[in-house]
Amino acid sequence: MDFEPLAIDGLQLDRPLVIAGPCSAETEQQVLETARGLARAGIKIFRAGIWKPRTKPGGFEGVGVPGLAWLNKVREQTGMKVATEVANRGHVEAALEYGIDLIWIGARTTANPFAMQEIADVLRESGKDISVLVKNPVNPDLELWVGALERLYNAGIRRLGVIHRGFSSYGPSAYRNHPHWRIPLELRIRYPKLPIICDPSHIGGKRELIASLSQQALDMGFDGLIVESHCDPDCAWSDRSQQVTPEVLSLILDNLVYRDAPVPADSLVTLRRKIDQLDNDLLEILAKRMNVSREIGRYKMRHNMPVVQAGRYGDIMTSRILAARAQGMSEDFMRAVLSAIHEESVRIQVELSRESVENEEGEEK
Repeated sequence: MDFEPLAIDGLQLDRPLVIAGPCSAETEQQVLETARGLARAGIKIFRAGIWKPRTKPGGFEGVGVPGLAWLNKVREQTGMKVATEVANRGHVEAALEYGIDLIWIGARTTANPFAMQEIADVLRESGKDISVLVKNPVNPDLELWVGALERLYNAGIRRLGVIHRGFSSYGPSAYRNHPHWRIPLELRIRYPKLPIICDPSHIGGKRELIASLSQQALDMGFDGLIVESHCDPDCAWSDRSQQVTPEVLSLILDNLVYRDAPVPADSLVTLRRKIDQLDNDLLEILAKRMNVSREIGRYKMRHNMPVVQAGRYGDIMTSRILAARAQGMSEDFMRAVLSAIHEESVRIQVELSRESVENEEGEEK
């Protein structure tokens, strides 16, 4: 896929791109008051949720089409461009009818190939050249994310970007949605021209985390931020804990460090060479470990032992994680590494077992 730069008529999209506005458009007054504050802070693109997908029925599900007229008033009164989320054919048709400048697709919709194809079809039928941002799916599934992009690309949409809003996880977490930074970075490796916008509001779930998450995203080369901002966050009808006032957002943006990408200095080149050598060493060590796994697999076959032994795996996890902590590495990192190594070891041993059975069956014939 060969993507074109994001573009909105009459607006130069600087890097980093900043999109801001309330989680939900609640009232015309709330929308306009927030927009005026953001305009004073220098924000060029105003966002607001018009249709709000709720986990359970009965909650506030958005004001619907009347809110699109409020967004038009924002554009008329402040000069800002406007953006909103769409999830089906009717949403897209209404957004295009009201001249919305940019649309994004939410995490739940990205995870639904039928909904994505419906949106792609209506955009193709419209013939409109509009920029579209696609949030990552709810679960950490890179291929599902790529598939959503492919559906839009196949429909002729070229001005595409993505929003990294984090992924759902089970159990206690410091985040509302775990960032799993490796996934958007893998997407960047596959598609270097694809703009990546970070959503620190949904990743953190707390306004106190917005600044640090924004800086982390910019440090990793993300192209911009989409932040939830409300004129009175504590009284917001949805996601109040992760919204900030326009004034606070202005302070956050003023204190972020925006890094250029200069030619690496000699010292950085040297360090990268060290990384390359260490990566080669790691590959050799992993290859040796997998050879030992093959030997263990053969031993288990000879002695009729099961491939997976949960007690042994639990002991390895506990001891290695403690050792990793002592060397300054995080538990999440080591758990992910060990899980991947164990999965590959099991695959090798299962394959050996299957080959052995096939050979025995061949001899019997």
